[in-house]
Amino acid sequence: MRVRGLQGSSPISWKGRPPEFRREARFAYALIMPSLLLMVGLIVVPFFYAFWISLHRVNFLFPGRPFIGLENYVHMTTNQDFWASVGRTIYFTAVSVVTQTVLGIAIAQLLNKPFRGRIIVRTLLLLPWAIPTVVNGTLWRWILDGSTGALNHLLLQLGLIKHNVIWLGRPFLAMNMVILGDSWRMLPLYVIMFLAGLQAIPEDLYDAARVDGATSWDCFRYVTLPFLRPVILVVLILRTLQTFRVFDIIYVMTRGGPANGTMVITFLTYFTTFKFQNFGYGAALAFFIGITTLGMAWVYIRTLRGREEAL
Repeated sequence: MRVRGLQGSSPISWKGRPPEFRREARFAYALIMPSLLLMVGLIVVPFFYAFWISLHRVNFLFPGRPFIGLENYVHMTTNQDFWASVGRTIYFTAVSVVTQTVLGIAIAQLLNKPFRGRIIVRTLLLLPWAIPTVVNGTLWRWILDGSTGALNHLLLQLGLIKHNVIWLGRPFLAMNMVILGDSWRMLPLYVIMFLAGLQAIPEDLYDAARVDGATSWDCFRYVTLPFLRPVILVVLILRTLQTFRVFDIIYVMTRGGPANGTMVITFLTYFTTFKFQNFGYGAALAFFIGITTLGMAWVYIRTLRGREEAL
């Protein structure tokens, strides 16, 4: 094994290092070995085991586990329900990330301004994020109830609607209501990260821009956005990974309905595996989710590494 010197100029062989260095290195590897073994046991082994199951017909309704090769994957790519769930997942991911990013930047800029009670407002902002996802989904299901929901009652009192609306009764509307519930909970995460990025921008840059006659939009475009780009990049990719694997809030609010209107890829995997007991096809769907997530993570790491090398 070879390690690089502090300056990164040339590799240094371990053979030339003193015995104390080698002992410390072995001790360091011994300390991290339990964590590595835990990761292998909880992540790597189940990942490849899911792939192995996906190559078989595993269904509790039929005896045996015959090897069928890539038949489950062929069925997946030719199944309309699969592609429909992928489309819903992309829609959920895109609308959620874009909406939460825009609102997060706007709210962060407001909270970055000095005003009385700013600390209290920032503290209260964390409350939605502190609520567990299952509790959040249950709250929004009650709020959006077509008969006794608080949203219908409020809109009726304001005269904005004339009769109750079944918010979770139509596929497209239900999907957007789930996005609303997810955005309400996750928006504080965006605000906190963007607020941290805004506070790192020197105020002198804004003063210099105003002296040169820059408008508020010019300051945002040429001063704020360039400094926020690294934070925006991290938030976008991390939240894309999370929203692509959304499950819990959909399970609580709609169970994939109505008419499969919120049946995203993760819920289709759950439905196929535990509702129809088709573990082979469900494993193929799960493996597809895992590979797609790994691809997104690879893009994330390469993008961040490219930015670090550029700096």
